[in-house]
Amino acid sequence: MAYRVLAVCTGLNVVSRGVAESFAVFLLPLSMAFSASRAETTLAYSSFMLVLGLCSPLTGWAVDRFGPRRVYQLGIALCACACLSASFAPSLIMVYASIGLLLPFGVSGMGTIAASNLVSRWFRSGLSTAMGLLAAALGTGILIFAPLSQTLVEWLGWRDAYRALALLLAAIWLLQFLLPWQRMRAEASMAESALTVPVATPSLGFAALLQMASRTPLFWALFGIMFVTSVSTYAVTVQLVAYLVSAGMTPLHAAWVFGATGLASILGMLGAGHLARQWGEVRVASISYAATVLGLLSLGLFEHLPHVGFLVFYVLLFGTMQGSRGPLVAVLAARGFAGANQSTMYGLVLIGMGLGGALGSWASAALFDWFQSYQAMMMLSAAAAVSGYAIFWRMKTWNKA
Repeated sequence: MAYRVLAVCTGLNVVSRGVAESFAVFLLPLSMAFSASRAETTLAYSSFMLVLGLCSPLTGWAVDRFGPRRVYQLGIALCACACLSASFAPSLIMVYASIGLLLPFGVSGMGTIAASNLVSRWFRSGLSTAMGLLAAALGTGILIFAPLSQTLVEWLGWRDAYRALALLLAAIWLLQFLLPWQRMRAEASMAESALTVPVATPSLGFAALLQMASRTPLFWALFGIMFVTSVSTYAVTVQLVAYLVSAGMTPLHAAWVFGATGLASILGMLGAGHLARQWGEVRVASISYAATVLGLLSLGLFEHLPHVGFLVFYVLLFGTMQGSRGPLVAVLAARGFAGANQSTMYGLVLIGMGLGGALGSWASAALFDWFQSYQAMMMLSAAAAVSGYAIFWRMKTWNKA
């Protein structure tokens, strides 16, 4: 049952992140359809990341209060409604409302908060690896949905492509009623007492949790890591398809490269979870940030020397490390905030991810509009990666002290 729970949570996470990250494929069609600048169009995704981060504590509170089943059901329904609403958008304002406001609530409900709550109950010694599998859903979603969305856009147009995604989500919403939620929840409760260390943490109100988080160095460290890492990642990924098209690739081939980074990230996330058990989170994070910077260098060279080798190095270095810090933070949060308030505290940490993703995605688009060049966005991404490296090493000095 533990592996069934992990499979269900991972599968739902794959769909939610795949639908969300497919915005990189819709970026150019939306920009042309509404005659909008890159920054204006990307604002929809920036709003998505901002709201996703801000609603994470609410999602965590709902999971702690009502359980994961109801949160999952609502999340899937909201994702379907968001895609359907976007398909009828008469202007960018409706796209902002659909993708930037409604979709993040759905993705949050289908994402890692409810999943980490369930999975952390079933795994103890293998928690890092299990969290790595959950985080790898981001890469799997990109791998599946980026080429799929691009194919749908080319065959049907961007509006019908969004309608097709809405139909897929509606089907998943119906299928989830077949899952043995009661059995999963009941057995998870028994497994928790057998597989995890009991933590007698009283359930606190939201205001009390905010106060506790603001006074906890671990919270601010994890918050900061998620913020700068998201700036580094989303400054590049949202603009990647557009960048490759500007460098001479076809949109479909560019979507496949975007999907390949998702495939590589699966290996990185799984490897990060496994290696963290052997080497520790700080050492693994240090390697990942160094690889991110080298990958950015390779991607920047592709614009001037369009050789496939530079893309291969980018995929292997940046792509492999994309999202690898997520499972490390999830494990540290699960250990540091274990107890009745775990999901809410993890949700508060994820505000940093939302703020960083919003800033990184919008800033990279604005930099392109200002300079008509992608080099500035790569410099922004590299600087944020170095900042994440510094925070992890600061945490290491705390442990020594």
